[in-house]
Amino acid sequence: MVRAIGIDAGGTLTKIAYINEEQQLILKHEPSTNLQEVAAFIDAHPEVEKVGLTGGRAEQLRQLVTTEKEFAYVVEFEATLKGVRFLLERENIDLKRAIITNIGSGTSVHYMNDDTYKRVSGTGIGGGTLIGLSALLTGVFNYNEMSELAQQGSRKSIDLMVADIFKGQEIPAPLHPDLTASNFGKVGIDLRSDYKQEDILATVARLVGEVITTLSIQLAQQYEVDDIIYIGTTLKDHPVLREVIADYTVIKQKNPIFLDDQGYSGAIGALNKMRTMKQQ
Repeated sequence: MVRAIGIDAGGTLTKIAYINEEQQLILKHEPSTNLQEVAAFIDAHPEVEKVGLTGGRAEQLRQLVTTEKEFAYVVEFEATLKGVRFLLERENIDLKRAIITNIGSGTSVHYMNDDTYKRVSGTGIGGGTLIGLSALLTGVFNYNEMSELAQQGSRKSIDLMVADIFKGQEIPAPLHPDLTASNFGKVGIDLRSDYKQEDILATVARLVGEVITTLSIQLAQQYEVDDIIYIGTTLKDHPVLREVIADYTVIKQKNPIFLDDQGYSGAIGALNKMRTMKQQ
């Protein structure tokens, strides 16, 4: 038996958070092309009278539900903050102020100040970019395969790096030899057609990760905070992207935080908001 449901219907994935009869938090997801199956999941639980909804495709999902339900809509940014707060508490992380970078199809960046938040920036570079650009350049369309190949690849034959620019000369601070001077820059210098799939996929992950991290770091500096919380299902099962983000954040003297179940922040927030409203 399901006691409560919260759903984040995003552009690429629809995340579901629900409480079972044993009061356990259960998390699952479906591609947002399968909204009919998500609606069927809701319809299959007549004992649940109210459902928390957030995300850009929430209304599309609601229209597919055939049983009588009360839907509690939660603003996406509010749901995300509530979910992050829940996960921080669950992991015993005491944090009042931070930048929250939510990597979905694109990327949205928020400033968290205790229990308040505001959206401070965003970019169209995100998980959709990682998947789309990888597929176009390599013909690999499966996300898990992209991730596995990227772990086997190296960007050093494709990216132009600071070390390549200085070629053995002393590199002035604050530059670092492993920093990127130009993403895909070596291709323009030495045009070839024999680049390995795994190297291309590793390089795409680097490009996406660096753009997201650079924006996050600039905002952390602007708001004078040290911690950046990176969330989103794009980070799940892609160690290369996660490593790029973590390493670059540390190089720039900020603290990267990756929460368990961070891809479900919106769904968890919608669930908690709905349960709070139900108790009032």
